[in-house]
Order: sequence, then C-alpha cells, then structure tokens
Amino acid sequence: MDIVCSKEELNLFKRIGEVAELLGVSCYVVGGFVRDKVLGRPTKDVDIVCTGDGIALAQAVSETFAHKPQVNFFKTFGTAHFRLNGLDVEFVGARKESYVPESRKPEVAPGTIEDDQLRRDFTINALAVSLNEQDFGKLIDPFNGIRDLEQKIIRTPLGPDITFSDDPLRMMRAIRFATQLDFVIEPDVFEAIRRNKERIRIISQERITDELNKIMAAKKPSVGLDLLFRSGLLKEFFPAIVRPLWCGDHRREGT
Repeated sequence: MDIVCSKEELNLFKRIGEVAELLGVSCYVVGGFVRDKVLGRPTKDVDIVCTGDGIALAQAVSETFAHKPQVNFFKTFGTAHFRLNGLDVEFVGARKESYVPESRKPEVAPGTIEDDQLRRDFTINALAVSLNEQDFGKLIDPFNGIRDLEQKIIRTPLGPDITFSDDPLRMMRAIRFATQLDFVIEPDVFEAIRRNKERIRIISQERITDELNKIMAAKKPSVGLDLLFRSGLLKEFFPAIVRPLWCGDHRREGT
C-alpha cells in the first residue's frame, strides 16, 4: 500500500531514518499519522517509534538542521518532541507494557516494534511504516488494520476486555473514533465496553472531558452521545442524566 506524503514529510522521514541508522536503531512512523494518510485525512501529528532511546534520536535529528528545532523531552515517559514545518513530531522508544487493576499507568519496559504495536488501542492505530534504509516505506500491519480501515471497523489488537481494562480511556476513544470517522464498533468490542464501563471511574474527569469535547466537535456528535448512552458510559460520568439519549443509529456498534 502506498502512503502518500508531501515532499517535506518524505525528506524528514528519510533524514530520521539516516540518523537512526547512524545510532544503530530501527525506527518507524506509527499510529494516527499512518491511519490518516491512508484515509486521506489531513494530519500534522507524527509519532516516531524507535528500538532504542527516543530522546536521543530526537536530539540527533534536530542537530542535522541548520536552524535546529527545539527538542522538548520528558525523561519519565522517555518521549521527546519538536515542531518542524508545521509538523508536531514526537519520538519514543518501542516498549511493552503491563498494568495493575487500580491504575491506567503501565509498567513499561523496552520492546520491539511488534511489542509496541501490540499495546496500541485499535488495529487502525497499530499501523507502522518503516523508515529504515533496507525497507524504507514498508507497511507493517500485523492486525489487518488496513482491512479494518477499508471496512470501517473499530477493533482491538488484543481481546477487548484486556484493552479496556488496562486503559479504560480507550472506551471513550473507541466511541470518539466511531463518531469522527463514521466507523462501526465491532459488536464484541461494544459489548466489552458495556462490561467494563465502571472502569472509567479510575480516569480523571479532565481526560474524560477532553475525549467528550472531541466527540462533540465531530460532524455528528449525536452518534457519539448515542453510543455513550447505550454503552452505559454516560451514566458513569454524568449520573444525573436520566433522559434517554436515543439517536436511532445502531450501525456504529455493528447491530
């Protein structure tokens, strides 16, 4: 599959790949940028995953520019970020995660690109494109995310109960993506949201409100409100809501 990038994006990706080669690490552009390019949606957020130190890669890439973009980094999370030509570029090392029931903050360990894709929320966000010289531009799609984009399906790489129990905010994100993209939430995934709805209580109101605002900003926010109501999530964070919010649109949960 061809991912159509602008000349500036392509030049940046080649530069990142060349620097990664010098550092002896592999690197990939992953997640939402790849998804939106496949869908033909505008996007300015670029996530780079490398099999090594993401902060070191960001700093080394910045040094190759005459006007070095300022690198902001967060050692606790192992992430770094800079802005370049209107792009927000974030770097992180590939990792694998494990969770404890009372928190959405995982225990993190270094991992492979496969580990990193496995921890992603949905198959459509687990797509990766290699920036490495030997296979530059190769699409890595272990969970058939391209098929799900074509069929307009929201599905999880792992079992949905694991995905939502590990990070309950993903239930809100599933509904947000279904609303924004006009996608269907796979029936088993929607049932898992219903089963795990009480887990949303460990998420801060700030994070919930952020996802809710994105749903409300969609072209048809009524779709998201309907899914929030029928999943039981709305009652969890807006318990005073008693009037049924029924939009009559079952398609987005696959029924």
